[in-house]
Amino acid sequence: MDSKSPNPPPRDLYIIAEEIAADWKNVYIGAKPYLDAMSGLRSMNDMFLADTARSVVAYFLANAQTWKGETARRVKAELKGMLR
Repeated sequence: MDSKSPNPPPRDLYIIAEEIAADWKNVYIGAKPYLDAMSGLRSMNDMFLADTARSVVAYFLANAQTWKGETARRVKAELKGMLR
């Protein structure tokens, strides 16, 4: 099997959160709690307190409009794809 399969498994959410935190130096205050929550999640099937991972990711994206750049575009697209 080719190591570059067309549909690689999704990355863990905490790995994505680490990448976001490394790239977005001044995280918008409205996005920070959702980024922090994502740091404790693996998959879209997980829960953070009473919230689903899906809702955490959706709220993060809604509050991440000020995060710009190539990494932001790529990661936001990845998260949107995970919501589908």
